Amino acid sequence: MDLLFSNDRRGAYPESWYAAVTPELAPFPVLKGAVRADVCIVGGGFTGLSAALHLAEAGADVVLVEAHRVGFGASGRNGGQLGSGQRQDQQTLEKMVGPDAARRLWELGEEAKALVRELAVRHGIDCDLRDGIAWAGSSDRSVRDLHAYAEHMDRVYDYPLEVHDAARFAALCPSPAYKGGVVDRGAAHLNPLKLALGLARAADRAGARIHERSAVHHITQGQKVTVQTESGRVEADHLILACNGYLGGLDRQVAARVMPINNFVVATEPLGEDADRVLSEEIAVADDRFVVNYFRLSPDKRLLFGGGETYGYRFPQDIRAKVRKPLTEIFPHLRDVTLTHAWGGTLAITMKRLPHLARLAPNVLSASGYSGHGLGNAVQAGRLMAEAVRGPSEGFDCFAALPCPAFPGGPALRSPLLSLAMTWFAMRDRLGI
Repeated sequence: MDLLFSNDRRGAYPESWYAAVTPELAPFPVLKGAVRADVCIVGGGFTGLSAALHLAEAGADVVLVEAHRVGFGASGRNGGQLGSGQRQDQQTLEKMVGPDAARRLWELGEEAKALVRELAVRHGIDCDLRDGIAWAGSSDRSVRDLHAYAEHMDRVYDYPLEVHDAARFAALCPSPAYKGGVVDRGAAHLNPLKLALGLARAADRAGARIHERSAVHHITQGQKVTVQTESGRVEADHLILACNGYLGGLDRQVAARVMPINNFVVATEPLGEDADRVLSEEIAVADDRFVVNYFRLSPDKRLLFGGGETYGYRFPQDIRAKVRKPLTEIFPHLRDVTLTHAWGGTLAITMKRLPHLARLAPNVLSASGYSGHGLGNAVQAGRLMAEAVRGPSEGFDCFAALPCPAFPGGPALRSPLLSLAMTWFAMRDRLGI
């Protein structure tokens, strides 16, 4: 089953709250006939658009092909959280790759946040960017761990996190589900579709040739690469694969290590004065559940709430019902609130929950598997691949050196095995183990 077309209307954005409030970009043309380029990029999300922008600004002749619309996939549907560091916390990374490599990954995470902010300012992208993400603990043990982590980050990385006990956290987020937490004022949240379309405009202005509704069905590698779409083809010196969860069968090396999963988001009706019973500040929240709940208020005081994952290809028939359950667990007083928008999206994870950047051939690069931390990672990965096309890129090499084992079970069994594992961890969340 092709995830590009199994859950969405061809060439159309999902009916998300983001799409409802974001001015639509005029369509880019379908690729027709044969064209030549220095670099061909497959995928029009954060990764591909960032790579196109940085390459075009450096003077390269770039063609980007996207199966649907730019920002169509996870880049235009996600929770909008621009988190610090990597998907794994620094203490986990120190054990996994050692303190020196962990510190470099922290620095790269800081550079990723700064890059998103810089691009938004430089290209005039009004994406509703606001500072602050809270990490919520749902048990006393989790809160102790979060507070210990804050002490570690301050002592080892000179990075402050606000420590909140139960009373202080309840003043910020009055949910009975949480016992305390920490707040990262250096992180941020934003409208991801506005950011994606802004990057597309900037890449277009810089000279990148963008083609939408141009699904790739075959790639031939060699000294030159040929990318074949339904109605055209691109011959290029270099190829960048920026497909993330929608890679499909375009490259088996990556597909074995990067697995698509689905996640779901709803938007409530505007809450008005009742919004203070959700959040008293304009920050975002992510909790400590293995299947993470994440949420924030929109500028018009809706609750944007994400939760629930599936590991099959199809979205559930009733996304509202799927997400309403965790929403009601966190905010029982909203059990009857009207959900005006509900949408799903396909992201991609790796076994180690770290991005998979790889040089698949001397002239073929790939980046994917951001594991729910893709806003900063993906924009940065695009820039790093643009560097790696032109010459050495220390940042690209740092990510490429990270361990990224294949999922067990192969194509047939990896999804059922992951589903079993995730069911177990979700049960542990419910039992408080």
